[in-house]
Amino acid sequence: MKALKIWFQDHKIHLEMEDGSHGSHPLEWFPALAEASSEQRQKYHLSPFGIHWPELDEDLSYEGFFQYDGKGKSQARA
Repeated sequence: MKALKIWFQDHKIHLEMEDGSHGSHPLEWFPALAEASSEQRQKYHLSPFGIHWPELDEDLSYEGFFQYDGKGKSQARA
């Protein structure tokens, strides 16, 4: 998996992948990101597995992002 674009809009985090898949979640589901400044949110590193914000000590895996339901549970997406 490879991320093409990550952006924050309308109190959500959005992620677009190289394969064309796209997902978004409310920032309130991720307290560290919700409380961070815009500048802090833009300071991330991409890996083959996910996104890391060193300053915030926050990590999101791509797989988990597309399965997360905000309650700590996975949900299948077709």
